[in-house]
Order: sequence, then structure tokens, then C-alpha cells
Amino acid sequence: MSEEKKGLFARLREGLSKTRNQLTGRVDDLVKETRKIDEDFYEELEDILLLSDCGMRATDAIMAELRDRVRKQNVKDANQARDILKAIMVEQMDIPRPPLKWPMVMLMVGVNGVGKTTTIGKLALRFQAIGRKIMLCAGDTFRAAAADQLQIWAERARVPIVRHAEGADPAAVVFDGVKSAKAQGADLLIVDTAGRLHNKKNLMDELNKMRRVIDREYPEADVRCILVLDATTGQNGLAQARAFKEVCEIGGIILTKLDGTAKGGIALSIRQELQVPVWYIGVGEGIEDLQPFSAKEFVEALF
Repeated sequence: MSEEKKGLFARLREGLSKTRNQLTGRVDDLVKETRKIDEDFYEELEDILLLSDCGMRATDAIMAELRDRVRKQNVKDANQARDILKAIMVEQMDIPRPPLKWPMVMLMVGVNGVGKTTTIGKLALRFQAIGRKIMLCAGDTFRAAAADQLQIWAERARVPIVRHAEGADPAAVVFDGVKSAKAQGADLLIVDTAGRLHNKKNLMDELNKMRRVIDREYPEADVRCILVLDATTGQNGLAQARAFKEVCEIGGIILTKLDGTAKGGIALSIRQELQVPVWYIGVGEGIEDLQPFSAKEFVEALF
């Protein structure tokens, strides 16, 4: 493993420390105390997964697979069962992110407060670092100061931004954003959108209008709707994800604030419930703390 890779893994491991203490710390305690693999062992393991916010569906799937493999492999040792659990968790979460195609438009969706604007700024810096030309578009014209916050990130990342006055038609902002992106040869246009889930119909209408504008004016672009979720909200975040899935076709998920929760099992829950890949995870405040999601590295850092 390269020094850079080690550094990234160390940050991931540190960011997941609360979840590790809640999940694998308790699994390790259970393994140490287990005399034999019996119903009590399985029930306690199930409780640990649920308390880590893995969700009922993901937990049921993991437990069913674990029981099956333990039986078929005639496993008697709890340590070996722990290794099987680890392998199953990797398999459950491993939906590969589709390859990136350029030019691309990312429609960033998510309720207010999940860290959407900050995530957009970090993505702009990340893609810029690999030589891509980025442009931001302030499509959230509803929330006061949303465009101002995005402007700060645009200045920090030294990328152009397209914005209109507060209260403007979001589709009109996107229209101008697309025109500018094409004119300036941008590889990636990142569009901030409003997070008004309490008024789903308005949100749906807005997103549909934006998408129609992009499809009409920029047919060559690969358009992805990316949902930003706050990991600390746990199962409530999953409820948000279901609601947004009704509103738009979610192509990927970015899970923020994993460093602030003991319930990082939400990544498993999302995978099981939504069948959508997690693209990135946020494990801290720094730009380097937004990392591409790898199921194998995620589980390794937990264990």
C-alpha cells in the first residue's frame, strides 16, 4: 500500500471509529465470550447489527447468509464466523460505481443541512485535481444565501459559477449553466438543487423541469442525480432516500458525516434497500476526507 493510500485509509479508519466501537467492538466482545455458535450467538449478533443502523432488511439478509455458510462449512469457531460476517458485509455493499463519462452533469439533491453545498465544493476540488474543468450552478434559488454559500466554494476552488437572483426559476439558472458549460468546454457541471422534501410535488416539478432543460440543451452530457445523505440521521436518512427516489432516478449516493456517528451501518442499509451505489463518503471536514467509497476498504476500516 502506498504512503498516500495508507494516509487515506488511516483517515477512513479514524472517521469510522465511533461505528467501529459500536459494531465491531461489540462483535469482538461477543466472539471472545462465545463458547459455541448457537441461537444466543445469532440473536446477539443480530441486535448488534440493528443497533449500528444496518436496518432490518440488510440485517436479515446478512444473518440468513451467515447461518447458511456456517452450516455448510461446519464452522464451530466464533472467530471464523466473524471472518465470514466480514466477507458477507463486503459482498452486500459492493455495487460498483459506474465509470465516469464526460461531459457530465451532476444534479445534487438532498434535504437542507446534510452538507450538500460543502460536498459540491469538495467534489469540485477533487475533480479539478485530476485535471477536469469544473463549473458550478446555483440551482437552489429558494433557500436564502444558498447561492452565496456556493459562491464561496466556487472562489475557494477557483471555478466559475452561474447564479441568478434569489427566487429565480431554477430551470432558467440551469439553462444558463448548461450554455456556459458548453461554451467554456467544462467537463463537469455540478448543479445545486433545493431540498424541500416537505413539498414533494414542487420539488418533483422543479427537478423534472431542470432535467428536461439539460436533456434538450445538452444531449451529449451524462446526467447523474446524486443524493447527499447525512449518516448521523440513520434510518431517517433512509426515509429521505426513499422519498427522493420517488422524485428522481438516483444514480449514486454520497454519505456525509460518517465521522460523527456510531451508526455507520446505514451504508449497508442503503445498499440493501435502494440498490444504489454509494459513490463517496465523508469522514471529516477536510477536502481529503471526502473519499471514493470502497466496500472492501470500508469493512476493513470497521474491523
